[in-house]
Amino acid sequence: MSTLGAWDYAILAVVLIISIGIGVYYRYVDNKQSNTTAFFLADRSMGVTPVAFSLMASFMSAVTILGVSMEIYQYGTMFVIINISYVLSTPVAAYLILPVFYRLKTASVYEYLELRFGYATRLVASVTFSLQMILYMGIVVYAPALALEAVTGLNQIFSVLIVGMVCTIYATMGGMKAVLITDIYQSILMFVSVFSVIIYTGIKAGSFDVVWKAAQESGRIDFTNFSVDPTTRHSWFTQVLGGSATYLSLYGVNQAQVQRLLAVRNLRSARSALWWCLPILCLLSLSTCFSGLCIYWYYRNCDPLLAGRVSSRDQIMPLFVVDTMGGYTGLAGLFVSGIFCASLSTISTAISSLAAVTLEDYLKPLMHSCRKRTLTDHQTMWYSKLLSAFFGALCIGMAFLAGSIGGLLQAALSIFGIIGGPLLGLFTLGMYVTSANQKGAIGGLLLSLAVSFWIGFGQPKPPIPSLEMSIAGCPADRSYAADILLLQTETAHFRESPEPEPESSYFYLYRISYMWYAPIGFVVSLFGGWLLSYCMAAFKWDNNRRIYHDADCTLIKHDLFVPPIAKQLQRRQMPRLVVTSTTSSGSGSGSNRSSYSHKESKSEKPHTQL
Repeated sequence: MSTLGAWDYAILAVVLIISIGIGVYYRYVDNKQSNTTAFFLADRSMGVTPVAFSLMASFMSAVTILGVSMEIYQYGTMFVIINISYVLSTPVAAYLILPVFYRLKTASVYEYLELRFGYATRLVASVTFSLQMILYMGIVVYAPALALEAVTGLNQIFSVLIVGMVCTIYATMGGMKAVLITDIYQSILMFVSVFSVIIYTGIKAGSFDVVWKAAQESGRIDFTNFSVDPTTRHSWFTQVLGGSATYLSLYGVNQAQVQRLLAVRNLRSARSALWWCLPILCLLSLSTCFSGLCIYWYYRNCDPLLAGRVSSRDQIMPLFVVDTMGGYTGLAGLFVSGIFCASLSTISTAISSLAAVTLEDYLKPLMHSCRKRTLTDHQTMWYSKLLSAFFGALCIGMAFLAGSIGGLLQAALSIFGIIGGPLLGLFTLGMYVTSANQKGAIGGLLLSLAVSFWIGFGQPKPPIPSLEMSIAGCPADRSYAADILLLQTETAHFRESPEPEPESSYFYLYRISYMWYAPIGFVVSLFGGWLLSYCMAAFKWDNNRRIYHDADCTLIKHDLFVPPIAKQLQRRQMPRLVVTSTTSSGSGSGSNRSSYSHKESKSEKPHTQL
């Protein structure tokens, strides 16, 4: 087992101390945390740059760095096509969804659902989001612990505690400002980690052409899969459609990301932050994908998993760093620090968003209902910090359950799709369909969650076919030589004999690609909610009166809908200017006199702002 040196540990310690120091600074030196607006939304005073980097860092976690490189290493380059979905989805989030939330200026995006449907819808959606983030936190904390165990033998429990405690401290003490500022330098370290792999391989191989040629010869370079079969794991359709639904569920309606976009001064700045996030996101995504090809070139003749050096291919990237850069003082420590930073940025985001949702959606309504009073600023700040600490402890606990999960990347995207897709459908229903009502919306969401959980977690699922791996170049004098010979025999037998159980023998829904989870959840939630709303209204079990200003249901609160629909509704409700012309004759001269009168139909009353 390779180990880190003293300088490596020193670099890691400095990185963690800086994160804590930023939290301490914004708690005691820049002490402006007088209310939840300052704590959760950074007093809406942040610039575009920190928010743009934070949006990328909270999405591209340690799961991405470890998981994407492993994905390319083992399955090829079709996953890269997902970057096209980022480009296509950004204008949808920036110009259709974001303006609706920005009008509200609240700490919880789920307040929109209360205004649109009612409190019950808000409660169900926020509970669903909380479940999503709690499950995801476990995977994100587990990832750097896995990396450290692979390269140093450091106990996983100790690693999990380090990550969980550090991000809890600075997120609890410094609030959103500390989270956003730490994300900037943490993002830089993430780039350093990935580019260190690429640069070293380029030098070692002599040129990147050699790396690309080796990947081509092994069948890893493939951008031509246009299959429409839902059971195809990665194709253009899965990556573009599935990636778009996943992206919008995160950057469009996810509390963690929208909360960051609300931390800037105005809507224009929020859009700029989202647009600047796009190239940063794509650059890190593409470079991480290429790092997978670099790692394959290095291990093309001796796969570490078949050679018995690692227990999972998610550990191959940190193993590569120790094998190649372990002799360079501090370089391996810098890489591991980047992995830690990738995890810290995402966990701090989760802690802040979960605390905001719990306070705004559960605690404040409960206090108002039970005690008929609202919390003071001092009380809300105390509860905010207490909730941040609680969710930090919870994420540590969830990390110990993440070891039983399979591939990191697929597990993370599956969670986003299974829960994010139905939530995206719910918000889309509210923002686009004026006839939707609360019972229909909740029914559609629950139906979609049931279908998504059934497809996503149903067992058994067929094994994922891997591209060819070789151990022909492994040294014969290692202690695991007998295992190598045994694996070579088993691998040769596997290639000669057919699959014992063909994929068609598995239940069809369990064979659907994990990239389809988000689109399926979105469609079921949207159209299921639409149909159920129609049925509820037909049987007079519910109505959509909440979207109207008046009791006669003539003046719609157009701000609850996306800008194109809002403008259309606003035009319909504008008063008409009716021109009437009369002709009169005077003695000695003829003249036409016109009189103008404003007329207003009953159904077209003057618009009132929301």
